[in-house]
Amino acid sequence: MRYITFALAKGRLAKKTLEIFEKIGITCEEMKDPTSRKLIFVNEELGFKFFLAKANDVPTYVEYGAADIGIVGKDTILEEGRSLYEVYDLQMGKCRMCVCGPESAKELLQHHDLIRVATKYPNIAKDYFYNKKHQTVEIIKLNGSIELAPIVGLSEVIVDIVETGATLRENGLEVLEEICPLSARMVVNQVSMKMEHARINKLIDDLKNLYANKE
Repeated sequence: MRYITFALAKGRLAKKTLEIFEKIGITCEEMKDPTSRKLIFVNEELGFKFFLAKANDVPTYVEYGAADIGIVGKDTILEEGRSLYEVYDLQMGKCRMCVCGPESAKELLQHHDLIRVATKYPNIAKDYFYNKKHQTVEIIKLNGSIELAPIVGLSEVIVDIVETGATLRENGLEVLEEICPLSARMVVNQVSMKMEHARINKLIDDLKNLYANKE
């Protein structure tokens, strides 16, 4: 039996994923050791391998077959645009991708004015404005504190993830348009889906049953 390898997005998401996996009988005790410097963790009995990766890299590992399965946020899947199968919504880390800015920017969006958009997600922003809204914009890629951009005059609006909206409100900004809902998803390598169809489908079915029982 060959190993099925999982790439998990580092941090809170990996921790929550492992908690869910434990409920369907998939465990990896090695990963619970906070002192471990290992990069790959194995459950020999089940034939599973796990490794942690930066969220942005998870779709890459899956597309190229270094991982059979990845668990990562929908925002990363959309931004990276890799060739893979998105097979299940784990309904964790729910939030929204939105266009935000001061109330005064509403009109600029309605009139399809040429505006500047600051974001960590240039591909998502480009797809939304060019393909869905048919509005020409200048996209400015930033790496941190996106809310700062409209406040200091770098851009009219931002495209960013919104959970509660508290940070926006504190800075005089609001959600102007919603692009799409986000949550953690399971993605599968296209070849693995064919080669390991039975094992991967069982995993998906077990998750579906778990979520059905929750409801």
